[in-house]
Amino acid sequence: MAMIEGLTHLGLGKVDDGRTLLPRVLPGEEVAVAQDGTVRIITPSADRVAAPCKHFKTCGGCAMQHANDAFVANWKLEIVQRALAAQRIETVYRDVLTSPANSRRRAKLAGKRTKSGAMLGFHAKGTNTLIPVPECQLLTPGLMLQFPMLEELVVVAASRKAEIALTVTETAVGLDIVVDTEKPLTPELRTELAVFAQTHAIARLVWIDEPVVTMQPPVQYFGGTAVIPPAGAFLQATKHGEESLLSAVQEITAKADRIVDLFAGSGTFTLPLAARAEVHAVEGEVEMIKALDRGWREGRGLKRVTSEARDLFRRPLEADELRKFDAAVIDPPRAGAEAQIATLAESAIKVVAMVSCNPVTFARDAVTLQKAGFTLTWVQVVDQFRWSAHVEVVGSFTRK
Repeated sequence: MAMIEGLTHLGLGKVDDGRTLLPRVLPGEEVAVAQDGTVRIITPSADRVAAPCKHFKTCGGCAMQHANDAFVANWKLEIVQRALAAQRIETVYRDVLTSPANSRRRAKLAGKRTKSGAMLGFHAKGTNTLIPVPECQLLTPGLMLQFPMLEELVVVAASRKAEIALTVTETAVGLDIVVDTEKPLTPELRTELAVFAQTHAIARLVWIDEPVVTMQPPVQYFGGTAVIPPAGAFLQATKHGEESLLSAVQEITAKADRIVDLFAGSGTFTLPLAARAEVHAVEGEVEMIKALDRGWREGRGLKRVTSEARDLFRRPLEADELRKFDAAVIDPPRAGAEAQIATLAESAIKVVAMVSCNPVTFARDAVTLQKAGFTLTWVQVVDQFRWSAHVEVVGSFTRK
C-alpha cells in the first residue's frame, strides 16, 4: 500500500516513500502497486472521474482525464503560483480559462502503413508505439471526420516500413496538411497528390517543406483579418485559447496608442490590436512576417502596422528603439526572452503584456521586470491544452 502525497508539474503522483512517481493518480489516494508496475486504486479521491476518452490509458496525448475539471484548473493554477512564489513574486490570480473538449484545431499525427491499410494516431507516452485514436476527445469534430481521408493519405505518403508525421490544421476553407516522410516526391507522386487534394478538398498540401498543391489559400482570421500563415507555422492550439489570450492582451494595452509586438508570429495579437492602435510587429521567421504584412495590407479598418524580421534572441530591440512605444506585447517560446526582457526593463515603456507557455521562464523574466520598477498586477492562466501538463499564462506588468 502507498499514499499519494501530491502531483508533480507533469501530473505524476508522488508516493510517500519520496522516490516513486505514478501516472493517473491523485493526491490523497491510497494505491497498491504490483511488481509489473500496475497501479490499483484502493481509496479513490473525491476528485477522480471516469476518463471521457477510451484511449486515455494507452495514448500519450493526455495526462489528467482521471480528474475533474475543477481539480485540473486548480492544479495548473498552483503550478504558476509555485513558479512565481519561488521568485518571491506576489500578484492577483484570475480564474483559469479552460478550452472545451473537442476544440484542438491542430494536431501532429503519426501514421504508418499496415497490411489492411493504415494506422493513424498518437504515440503511447514515452514510447514509439502508435495508438489509433478514432474517438479522441481533444480534436475538433471537423478534424475527426477527416481521419478516414488522412489514413488514405498515409497509404500514399508512407514507405512500407517507416512512420510518417502529418501536421494537420483546420482552416476556414479546408485542411492545411504538412507531410513529413522519407518517401521521395517523384513527378508521378506529385500528380497523384494533386488529384488526391482536389478529390478531398484539401486547402493546401505540403511535402516536408515543398508545396505540392494549394486548392484554396488556407486562411486563418485574426481579429477579422484574413491571414495565410506559412505551412506548419505557429498557431494557438484552440480558438478559445487564442481569444482568451487576446482578450487579456487587449485589456492590458487598452490605453496604448503605439504598441510593439515581440515574437509576433503571423499576427495573432498584432492585427486585432491594430483595430485601435499603431503596432510594430517583430518576428524571427521571415515568412510569418510576410504573411502578417500581407494580411494587414489586404485588411480593412486597421491602423498602421509596420513589421520586421529579426532574431530577438541574438538582437533584441534596444531601449532607444523602444522609446516610441507606449506598451509592449511579448510572447516568446518556452525558453523565454531573457535578452529582450532585459532591454524592456531598461526602456521607458510603462506597460508590458507578457504571454508565456512556461511558468518557470515567465517567473524568471518577471523578476527582471520587477527589479526595473514593474509590478505584476494580475495573472491569467489559460488552459488550451486540456488534460495535459501544459500551462499558458498572461501577465499584466505596469510601472509608474
